[in-house]
Amino acid sequence: MAILKIARMGHPILRARAVEVPDPTAPDVARLVSTMVETMEDADGTGLAAPQVHMPWRIVVYKVEDDRADEEEEGEGVPLTVLVNPVIEFLDEETSIGFEACLSVPGMAGPVRRHENIRVTYQTIENEEITFDAHGFHARVIQHECDHLDGILYPSRIEDMSQFGFVEELGRAQAGAADDEDG
Repeated sequence: MAILKIARMGHPILRARAVEVPDPTAPDVARLVSTMVETMEDADGTGLAAPQVHMPWRIVVYKVEDDRADEEEEGEGVPLTVLVNPVIEFLDEETSIGFEACLSVPGMAGPVRRHENIRVTYQTIENEEITFDAHGFHARVIQHECDHLDGILYPSRIEDMSQFGFVEELGRAQAGAADDEDG
């Protein structure tokens, strides 16, 4: 398969609402999912939505590595998951702020408020409907990727733009603050 080109912030496909996939079992869907997974892994990403690879379909692929899993999940990650036509429901009002980055906004990161507890309903590529609950970082990943399906990039969700910046610079600032506290 091929590695797909990732659309970057400013490309019109990232501002448009993606369309539902009429037949999740179609061969074109399986081919797209396969190349999306390869592209995500090649870019060392946690998730990827179809609009990010120039396809306006409601498809997300993601995984959560063990070291990124929340304590309530007992350190267990989430294996590679494919969501076709996902729908998110917020289970409560609890939110938290966490730093996010994105393959479509390379080299940048910023703090985003997300719901802590969500329910996701989606179709598999075998056209099976599945519903599950996600919490913490797992929920954050799904919300971030599903935002892409609605034409939303995470910088538009940042409440305090003074904390948005290049990952490298944010790391230096954090290291400097830690040195100041130690000194």
